Formats: sequence, C-alpha cells, structure tokens
Amino acid sequence: MPNALPKGSIVAVVGSGAMGAGIAQVAAAAGHEVRLYDTRTEAVSKAIADIAKTYAKLVEKGRMGAAEADLAHERLQPAASLNDLADAVLVIEAVVENLDVKRKLFGELEGIVRDSCILATNTSSISITSIAAPLRRPERLVGMHFFNPVPLMALVEVISGLATSREAADVVYATAASWGKEPVHAKSTPGFIVNRVARPYYAEALRLLLEGAADPATIDAVMRDCGGFRMGPFELMDLIGHDVNFSVTQSVCDAYYGDQRFTPSILQQELVNAGFLGRKSGRGFYRYSDDAARPEPQAEAPQPRPTGVNVGFETDQEHAFVRPMEQRLRDAGFDVVHLRPTLNARRDPPGFHCGGAAIYLSDGRTATERAAASGYADTVVYDLLLDTAEAKRIALARADQCSEQAWSAAVGLFQAAGFTVTRLDDVPGMAVMRTVAMLANEAADAVNQGVCSAGAVDTAMRKGVNYPRGPLAWADSAGLAHIVAVLSNLAAGYGEDRYRVSPLLRRKLAAGAHFHAQ
Repeated sequence: MPNALPKGSIVAVVGSGAMGAGIAQVAAAAGHEVRLYDTRTEAVSKAIADIAKTYAKLVEKGRMGAAEADLAHERLQPAASLNDLADAVLVIEAVVENLDVKRKLFGELEGIVRDSCILATNTSSISITSIAAPLRRPERLVGMHFFNPVPLMALVEVISGLATSREAADVVYATAASWGKEPVHAKSTPGFIVNRVARPYYAEALRLLLEGAADPATIDAVMRDCGGFRMGPFELMDLIGHDVNFSVTQSVCDAYYGDQRFTPSILQQELVNAGFLGRKSGRGFYRYSDDAARPEPQAEAPQPRPTGVNVGFETDQEHAFVRPMEQRLRDAGFDVVHLRPTLNARRDPPGFHCGGAAIYLSDGRTATERAAASGYADTVVYDLLLDTAEAKRIALARADQCSEQAWSAAVGLFQAAGFTVTRLDDVPGMAVMRTVAMLANEAADAVNQGVCSAGAVDTAMRKGVNYPRGPLAWADSAGLAHIVAVLSNLAAGYGEDRYRVSPLLRRKLAAGAHFHAQ
C-alpha cells in the first residue's frame, strides 16, 4: 500500500467554513504546511484566528504542547488565490454541495497543480464519478468525507469513483490514518456508507411515531437506555435540522429510484412545511425555548414482585439466547426454573413465564399476532437490549388479548430486576429490535453490493455516527437467524418491499457463518 503524504508537504484546503477550517486544523497539527483558500479573504483570516484559539485551548487542557501548537499555527497560511496552491500534493475541497460548483473548481485546479497532485472532495452526497467526469485526469479525484466536527470525529470515508485509481485512494487512506483518523474505503454510491446505512435509524422511528407506538420522548429514551445509542432519533433529527435530514433522505431515495427502504416520512415533511426545523428554529419534535419543559418518557407504575419465574426452551443453543436475562433475574433473587416441553407439546420458543404471562424477545411480530398463533392470550414481548446486565430500562408490549393480571406480573418481574419498564403500543418489532435489524440489513446490502467491507461498515457507523456497536457485529451478537426472522416477519406483517431481507444475510445464515470472527 502507498505511504501517507510526508510531513512538511503542502496540503491545500479550499473553503474555510466549519468543515474546511476543521480539516485545515487537523492537517496542520499533523505536520503539513497548509494553504487555506476561500473566495472570501475575511473568512480565511477568521478561520485561521479561530484555529489558533482552538490550539490554545488544547494547550490549556494538556492535549497539545505549547511549542507544538505554535508550530502548527505557523504551518497554517492563507492563500490569496488558487494559483497559490500550485505546489500542493493534496487539495481538499470543502465548498458548497453543488455539482457544477465543484466541477468548475476542480477544472480550474487541474490547470494549476502538478499532475502528481491528488484532488479530494469532502462531499457528503454527490457522486465522485460525476464530479471527476469532466477532468483531464479523473483518476486522481478521490472522495475524502470528514464528519463534523472534524477535529473530534474519527471517521473519514475514502470514496472511489469509477475512474479513481487505487493508488490515489490508498494514499488518501494512509494520509487520513497518519492524521489520527479512522479511514474506511467505500465505492461511490448514493449516501456512501454512513448516510445510506443510517437511514433506518430515522425512518423506523418516524414510522413508530406515525403508528402511535409511543411519543418522541419515550421512543428516544428506549433507543438510548435500551439500545445504547448516544441520542434518540427524534432529538438527533432536531439537532441535525429537519430540512437537512429530510433532504438527505429524499436525495438517497431519488438516487435509488424510489426504493421503499428510503421512503421519506410525511411526518417529517410536515415539520419542514411548518418551519419546525428543530433546534435552529426553536421547535421540532421538542420545543427549545428557555421555559420549555422536556417531556418525560413513559414508565409503568410499580407492580408487585411475582413469586416465581420459569424459563422454557428446547435446546442449549436456544437457552444461550436468553441466558443474560436469566442471569439478571437470578441476580435479583429469582429462582429461575428450567422447563423443557415434552416431545408432543407445541413448540415453546425461549422465553420467561410468570404469573400467567408468557414473555418473549420480539421476533418482528406483534404480541397480538404471536398470541393468536400460539393460542396463548397472555403474551408479552420485550425489546432488544444492548447490554442486559447494565440496562436501566426495558420496553414491553402486550397482546390485545393479554389480561391485566398477566401484564402486571410481567411488569413486576422486570421492575424487580431493576428495570424501569416502558410500555410501547403493540407494533411489529418494537423499537430497538426493528431498528437494529434494519440497520444490519442495510449494512449487509452495502457489503453485498461491493460498497465496502463488513469491517468498514461497522467502523463507519461507530466512528461516524457514534453507534454503540457496528450493525453487522450486532447482527452476529443477536443471531443472524433471529435478525432474518425479524425482517421476514416485518415484511409479512407490512406487506412491503421495505423489509426485504438482504441476500447476504440469507447467505451467511445458510452457511452457518458470521460477518466477523467469533
């Protein structure tokens, strides 16, 4: 693999907004001579002054030496014109997201820089192939997609268009790594890795809200406290801005010719129509005025502790699927009794039984549907947990046929184990389970279509959007058979192509394989 660009070599950054300034800050700190250019000279001066202040703060916090900061600042110089970038070995563009603007810029640069200079674009959504198409040497144009804020976010998507040379992509990859980033290779397809694979995180939450599963504060709490996500989907969309988030979803959907998996939400369209764009407008799913109270997530009232609990399973492999929850119940003082059904009994999936309630991990069906299929009315389902031992909250849903007595026993069981119990309406797949299944499905499709490797997609989602676990690693952990069952049941329940199972998931399952070494 080619080496990283040497320290001391000139890296040029075009565009001095938040992204461009962040890239310049990181490149200068990594030892490069940096030339920062913008059509607004005052913007360049402000960016360099702000970077100097940032270096000073890092020195105060002990994260950077004083001499190191001074040298980094000295390496950062303004460029009066594009001609001042002639000696650059790498030019990174961070200007407005407009294809014509980017093409014009790179066309001008091609007449200025040396033939050996690599041209990189920080685009988050525009085809690398399209940007490079008019160039005399399109093989040297690479996507170098940083995430905001650049100095703090580790991920860099290194994106190759159809004409991009492997050598250019490898040099950019190695250079990003030498800057302390975690680069991943990707093929130029709509959304690249992160903006494609992340769509279900928003889409499934919006559908849950549309179907009345719970209010935004409750769904956000479940995704944070049960799924381990740093921010819930509604608070995250409010932070991003609904105009931006909706536009990205719409562009990805259009790029994939209306694939149902990327269909925008009418709920989010209404927010955009109303001007309720989130934090920046003062109102989105939440209100952001000084006197606005944050709504509390739903929590069930305390219920009596059940006197006993059983766990039913047929094989040790199935038992392993519920073992973490069994251990937590034992730690709470329950004597969990194992029950094996007789050979002639109706098959009993792995689950817990107390006070008349049969309690199962969601498999993508509603509790009501499961109750009808089994003939057992008192059915309750619970949502996926990232860490069963440490989770503070659990989400439950009850079948419409379920008695109050059985529901009370199920709630009391989990409360006695230290959970705050949140009730979701009986929607297919609940919240965390259906979201993780869809994230894994989209990640598997990206791998299947040659966009990136399994390792790259998991790194991208952990480092680019701070997911607690890579989607494919999560699928391995939950069990590919269970993920496929969830998706299949969602597809059957909704009758939509949106939930079709990735061929790669089915292939891995059929082979008894995993995405990552176990």
